[in-house]
Amino acid sequence: MTAVTAPSDALRRLLDLLASGASTEQLAHVVVAARAEGALGTADLAAVADAGELALRIRETLAEHRRREAQLVALFDTASELAGLSEPDTVLRSIVRRARALLGVDVSYLSLNNEAEGKTYVRVSDGSVSAEFQQIVLGMGEGLGGLVAQTARPYATADYFNDDRFRHTRHIDSGVQDEGLTAILGVPLAIGSKVLGVLFASDRGTREFSADEVALLSSLADHAAIALDSANLLDQTRRAVAELNEANATIRAHNEAMERAEDAHDRLTDLVLRGGDLPDVAAAVAGVLHGALTVFDTEGAVLANSAEPACHDPAALAASRATGRAVSTKDTWVCSVQAGPELLGSLVLTGRADLADPDRRLFERAGVVTALLLMLRRSVVRAEDEVRGELLTDLLTAPGRNPRALLARGRRLGIDLAAPHGVLVVHTGDVSRRRLASAAARHATLVGVHAEEVVLLGTGDPGELARRVAADLGGVTGRPVTVGAAGPAGGPEALAAAHAEAARCVRALLALGRTGEGADMAGLGFLGQLLGDQADLGAFVRATLGPVLDYDERRGTDLVATLRAYFASGSQLARTKDVLHVHVNTVVQRLERIASLLGEDWQAPDRALEIQLALRLHRLG
Repeated sequence: MTAVTAPSDALRRLLDLLASGASTEQLAHVVVAARAEGALGTADLAAVADAGELALRIRETLAEHRRREAQLVALFDTASELAGLSEPDTVLRSIVRRARALLGVDVSYLSLNNEAEGKTYVRVSDGSVSAEFQQIVLGMGEGLGGLVAQTARPYATADYFNDDRFRHTRHIDSGVQDEGLTAILGVPLAIGSKVLGVLFASDRGTREFSADEVALLSSLADHAAIALDSANLLDQTRRAVAELNEANATIRAHNEAMERAEDAHDRLTDLVLRGGDLPDVAAAVAGVLHGALTVFDTEGAVLANSAEPACHDPAALAASRATGRAVSTKDTWVCSVQAGPELLGSLVLTGRADLADPDRRLFERAGVVTALLLMLRRSVVRAEDEVRGELLTDLLTAPGRNPRALLARGRRLGIDLAAPHGVLVVHTGDVSRRRLASAAARHATLVGVHAEEVVLLGTGDPGELARRVAADLGGVTGRPVTVGAAGPAGGPEALAAAHAEAARCVRALLALGRTGEGADMAGLGFLGQLLGDQADLGAFVRATLGPVLDYDERRGTDLVATLRAYFASGSQLARTKDVLHVHVNTVVQRLERIASLLGEDWQAPDRALEIQLALRLHRLG
């Protein structure tokens, strides 16, 4: 190093050091060295000292300019980075990370205001290790952050816990203490007069934040507020666009459903006007709704179906009837078919787990159309039933009054009453006679209800027809159906006589315990021949069992029951006494009394057959 022999040497050295970016110590050393060398006088040393102080101030100024330039560059970089971000959370993380880097602090974090609740929440942090601190909620005016959010002014503290300029709360202080923070600087994120939140820079040791640092963090917060507001607006715009697209999709789907409903309505209307029936409606609705449709009557019988019939669900039908709307079960939709309060049947749709409102309304509209068709069918059936019922009643009650008129009325209905017909009488328990007649119509030329029984005229072998009708109606109703047949017969009087014989055949079947079967007199064996011959049954019973009947009537006994039990037990005394619940000696005594009344040959095969037949006829009577 060159010795300082004149003030100009020291000045030149100071300028060289400034130009090379020397440190403060190096600049100060020039003055110290000049004094140590002793080559300068007092005045020259004073000039060198003044030059050294000036050099130090120049260095500080240059350092400050460089620092400000670095900060400006950092701010521009931050602004550029924030401008390229579009997601609010990404913007927030970038803001906090930049704040920590620019100010060189331990922890930076950002809170956002909730105007509706009047609180500010820590949203994102960088450098934080405390879960409690990250979940702090500040009320307006609480803690340093709450004060910044309320006043929209920056606040800084070198020692948070010993600073009484703001209101401390237990839960805020606990979180700050858990994080280990001491010095905190908070500046508002504001757009105009609206404060969005607070940006913080904090250290775990004591630190005085300079005005430049406050200004720097404030500048960063201003950039961040603009970027955050832009990101929020962009996010809102995205959501609005998404909602608009969703609304457009909903409108489009609704329009498509409405068009489909209009098309279905036109198709259903056209079906009704063209005289379409329930199968046509079922197929049309199933095609529109892309499922399978089954139409049931009030009893659960299938009236029509577009595919494999579904199961009848009384509980779902009751719910639909109560609400007047289609209801969903686990895998089906059920809609009641009603005319006012009257239940006419139900629709069951399968293959569709969900139904949008337009499709649901279409399904319910199909129920209305089905109700209309069922009412039309009922009106037609009632009109035909009235005409046919009147003809059947007149045919069976007064066949000889005007046979020609009866034949003419039959011809008007497409029925040749002069041709041979079998006459069938149908009997069952609690099934509606009208429903039974409707089900039997496919087997009959003429069908109706007469004397509380369903009567039908059909072609073919009467016995075979009776068996077929009994089996078919039993399957439809789920109840045993007994059918008696007679004929073939042609002409009003012969048909009326055949009806009487068919009625006797039904009663015989019931008396013989053959409920649920169908037969004519030939199918009843000897009894059928007897009944078909129109024998005097009462006289036959009296001639065969008269003495026993008289004895029972006079003495109040029941020898007839003993006879029935005896024959039913295979003429075995031991089994008979078990059936009657009496001692075997009592059975022997009763049989001896019967033998005295009927004769000792009463157990001979021929007499036994007659007695058993008479017993059955007596029960029938």
